[in-house]
Amino acid sequence: MVQITSSTSNYQANSTLTIGYYTSIFTAAVTLITFVIAILTPPISGSFCVADCIEYPYTNIVSRFPRDYIWMYPAILLSLLFFILMICVHNYASKEKKIFGHIGVSFALMSALILVVDYFVQISVIQPSIMNGETDGISIITQYNPHGIFIALEEIGYLMMSVSFLFAGLIFSKTDRLEHKIRWIFIISFLLSVISFIIIIISYGINREYLFEITVITIDWITLILTGILLSIIFKRAVVKRT
Repeated sequence: MVQITSSTSNYQANSTLTIGYYTSIFTAAVTLITFVIAILTPPISGSFCVADCIEYPYTNIVSRFPRDYIWMYPAILLSLLFFILMICVHNYASKEKKIFGHIGVSFALMSALILVVDYFVQISVIQPSIMNGETDGISIITQYNPHGIFIALEEIGYLMMSVSFLFAGLIFSKTDRLEHKIRWIFIISFLLSVISFIIIIISYGINREYLFEITVITIDWITLILTGILLSIIFKRAVVKRT
């Protein structure tokens, strides 16, 4: 089992475990909420759209406010919770595995920054611009453009999250049953993301549109739900052992 390092004070250790416990629970819950809202309000454009599709230049979207953007609010919170969770996982790591935690936190920071900026731009720039008839340049950054900047940033943001998962997974023990499950969920998530990216790139190239974005988000969000639940048990168990 991974232990808090002996040089860490009781206060710091307890803080790590307590914050980790609540952050794990909130991460799993917010991910599930975001997932459900996103599924219920997909953007009606691109190859997945079958009727009443929004097409280039994607300016006739006033009627889609605010329903198509609601999921981005919890998604911003989720990105921040994910970063905090990775910090807690890093602090939970044994001394010899701190390097994995540090690398994981670095990629988590990149992921959170990219995704928070990406979603905040959609909420704070696209909506008021369209409402005020300021449509110049909107087509390249709107979420309705299947090969626009928004989708590209989501792809790289969630890829960075997957890389963070890989290094977080290496922190956990191979012998403890629960930690072993977390370890492999994180590692398999990373492998699925990379393999799907390679397959989609080979199959569709620059015409992949929403395909990889949806795939990597689904993989990462399912991972956050599963590991959020399991990590809450890990942190709670560690708290009990220290009392």
